[in-house]
Amino acid sequence: MVPTKVFLWVCVMLLVPGSIATQNLGVNWGVIASHPLDPKIVVKMLKDNGIKKVKIFHAEPVVLDALAGSDLEVMVGIPNESLETLSQNYSAVQAWVKANITAYTGKKKVNFKYVLVGNEPFLTAYHGMYANFTLPAMKNVLKALTEAGHGKDIKVSSPLNGDVYMTTSYKPSDGIFRPDIADIVVQICDFLDKNNAAFVVNIYPFLNLYLFPGFPESYAFFDNNTFALDDNGVLYHNVLEANIDNLVAALKKTNHPDMPIIIGEVGWPTDGNIYATTKNAQRFYTGLLKRMASNQGTPLRPSSYPEVYVFSLLDEDQKSIDPGMFERHWGIFTFDGQPKFPMDLSGKGQNKLLVGAKDVQYMEKQWCVYNKDGSDQKDLNVKVAWACNNTDCTTLVPGASCSGMGIETNASVAFNMYYQIANQSKAACDFGGLAKIVKQDPSNGTCKFPIMIRTSESTSDSSLAPAPSTSSKSHSSSSSSSSSSSSTSSSLSHSPPFVFQIFLAIFTVWFA
Repeated sequence: MVPTKVFLWVCVMLLVPGSIATQNLGVNWGVIASHPLDPKIVVKMLKDNGIKKVKIFHAEPVVLDALAGSDLEVMVGIPNESLETLSQNYSAVQAWVKANITAYTGKKKVNFKYVLVGNEPFLTAYHGMYANFTLPAMKNVLKALTEAGHGKDIKVSSPLNGDVYMTTSYKPSDGIFRPDIADIVVQICDFLDKNNAAFVVNIYPFLNLYLFPGFPESYAFFDNNTFALDDNGVLYHNVLEANIDNLVAALKKTNHPDMPIIIGEVGWPTDGNIYATTKNAQRFYTGLLKRMASNQGTPLRPSSYPEVYVFSLLDEDQKSIDPGMFERHWGIFTFDGQPKFPMDLSGKGQNKLLVGAKDVQYMEKQWCVYNKDGSDQKDLNVKVAWACNNTDCTTLVPGASCSGMGIETNASVAFNMYYQIANQSKAACDFGGLAKIVKQDPSNGTCKFPIMIRTSESTSDSSLAPAPSTSSKSHSSSSSSSSSSSSTSSSLSHSPPFVFQIFLAIFTVWFA
């Protein structure tokens, strides 16, 4: 997920729905995590909750192996970095299809439904970098799938962001495609229409609140009764209906009035921002699922709602925080597969939790916390900022779950996250004597102190730099995650000096 430039916040951006009741709900499964959950456990969790559709961002063998034989419907992605090669080198496309699609037929069958070429390739932030490669790559992938005998079963599309369309007024019915890429998007629509494929779009109501002070908060949810957008007598009570109909209007103007729409990503984060809370996430999903279970469409598409893929299944602690500190907290489950809040996938609004991951193996029940008896207290702010630059401190920012709890909690959160991501290495809980290992859980209210799960790559040693043991104010970054998903979204060390300065400034104020 990448934040977008939103056009006319009153009506344009964000939201979407789906429902198990209508078999139209899927989930996005990302693995940009320091300690990813075993894919086999994830697949079992999906089936335990009756989720039948999943979207993955890469054709990762360990994930595909877990999906094999599950009968879950799968959308598999190809990252933007591959678009240029796949648009120009057909043999590379054939090789990709052979390795990632054909290899998973027969006894190892994965129930592929879509190959998604690129991910939001027309974001304004990319300045047209992928504009000339996306459609040629899509055509090559479809050609290779057809040659390999998969063309009748697997469709090809590309997930586009909600900023590819806009409105010439404040009304959804005046929706058009963004002028700078309209010609390319229309050609993509022609391609999709010819091959009976859907327009896949990622849209987020949360970003309206995050990016635009003054945006009517209730309009981002489904229980709004305080704000309505009037489009020639048609009233829109939530940004969902306005956003979908904006796209529908744009499709109509390009002679594709009935093109199916799939919402490739939609969700609500639970931490890292004042609006990113479990309470708001539950409110959002409760309304979303009830709406989808009713199968009532929008004013321009009244017959039914589109297929929807929730973003996302699990929290991912190595995602880039460039979009915002909330970016690592989109999961409806925690990183270890535990439900965050009640969520009734039937859309009936029952107050019940989802089925969590089973047979998860955790590291030792021990934590690294601030040692108030340490002798070198004057450098505490620098040590904490250093830890945050090398781990995940997004729960400490203003409005987040661990914010405003005092100096000791701030330091303990930072030290423990570094220690846990470092596989509980003793050397990772030093910080010049300012940290110590304890056996009692220091969690307090909304502020949780996690213990990492054991993975096949977990060892007693860590690839992270050891915690600073002297008064040195060095802020060199640890090496970035070696996750095979790193090409989609960088880790915290994406811009280490900048991140360090952010946290140093925060902690300088806190410890002043």
